[in-house]
Amino acid sequence: MTQELQVLIAGESWETTSIHQKGFDIFTTTFYEEGVGPLKSALEQSGHHVTHMPSHIAATKFPTELADLQTYDVVMLSDIGTNTLLLHPDTFTKSKRMNNRLKLLREYTQSGGGLIMVGGYMTFQGIDAKARYAKSPVEDVLPVTMLERDDRVEVPEGVSAKVQMADHPIVAGLGDNWPALLGYNQIIARPEASVVATVGDDPLLVAWAHQQGRAVAFASDCGPHWAPPEFLAWDGYGKLWSQMVAWAGGAL
Repeated sequence: MTQELQVLIAGESWETTSIHQKGFDIFTTTFYEEGVGPLKSALEQSGHHVTHMPSHIAATKFPTELADLQTYDVVMLSDIGTNTLLLHPDTFTKSKRMNNRLKLLREYTQSGGGLIMVGGYMTFQGIDAKARYAKSPVEDVLPVTMLERDDRVEVPEGVSAKVQMADHPIVAGLGDNWPALLGYNQIIARPEASVVATVGDDPLLVAWAHQQGRAVAFASDCGPHWAPPEFLAWDGYGKLWSQMVAWAGGAL
């Protein structure tokens, strides 16, 4: 078993509002959902301690001080856009000055923290480029740069990953027969970074050591919809994420 690490996952939640129109009458329903289950379970089964902050909780509870962020060995951003971290409600509604949490993540990583960005509609640039991580302080410490546009590559017919560095600790023992994915964010690996795996003609899994810390970019999803049931049921799923967290946190 790998060393137990303290992991913070921010994001992986959403609310869906539906409009029901029945002739003259109309009403709405709202559902709250989380997609963190498979990832959180896999990490906990590997011995890591996981704190999940859904996006609406992260808006207020995501650390605003470096010391508080440093209580975690690894921070994972998954489907959470920059605005949620930039616009603390006290700033947005009360015009109160607050620490910039994107700059805080940069400082956290440079001073020894582990940072992982997981792909989705609200990470990297995302749908309609609304995630807005390009040219942000977070991009400074990631092993990739981003396109300043909607960067989604939707592949409904499925596309398989190809391991490029079988000796990298993140993919040790996983082989190269991974289940297909249904899409990903198109990202550009930095020349100094390690492209561990690709998907189509693009990077899928990219890692590097940056100053005192480490960062990883995984361009596809940790759950639906880009990660279909076959990927979640893959016997390498838990090993992939556990080893990714262990490497980012300096335990591998």
